[in-house]
Amino acid sequence: MTAEPVGHVMWTPDPIRQRAANYTVEDVLELPDDAPRVELSDGVMVVVPSPTINHQNIGNLLWLWFRQHAPAGYQPGTAVGVATGFKNSLEPDVVLLREPVANSHFFDAAQVAIAVEVVSPGTKKRDRLLKPVEYAAAGVPHLWRIEQDPVHVFAYDLVGSQYQLVADSADELVLTAPFEIRLPISDITP
Repeated sequence: MTAEPVGHVMWTPDPIRQRAANYTVEDVLELPDDAPRVELSDGVMVVVPSPTINHQNIGNLLWLWFRQHAPAGYQPGTAVGVATGFKNSLEPDVVLLREPVANSHFFDAAQVAIAVEVVSPGTKKRDRLLKPVEYAAAGVPHLWRIEQDPVHVFAYDLVGSQYQLVADSADELVLTAPFEIRLPISDITP
């Protein structure tokens, strides 16, 4: 038995539009269902790499923790986009949204209470250096960065136009905003 070609070509960004850097959030919203996950960086589509199983487990466990502990008025999500500008978008690993939440894949940065990035070897530069600047410029009030091996959470609050570290822990993350949080790191460790 041999594999038959299906006659379908997977979507890829148009190289001419990539060079022109003229993609917008509207273009991301109109991507076909078979398109890979992308982030938009100054009009250029950046394909988001598939996360490892430990990366996914940390994100999923945090999603579950938020689901069980966040007060009314918040809803956690994964694999959703956040519009940070007309030509910019991000796909945080976990996001805690302020309700009401539409049944959508894309949200405005103003609806984000916490954006969470789980750092992997291939995403270190973007997660540690580039994304915080973009989240801050969009006004996302709280950003968490989770390092792996061992799991360690760094929590930042937006102060003025940049993030300041307010807590970090490999044991228990304790915060007062956006609500009282006592997150045992073992609860999100695979």
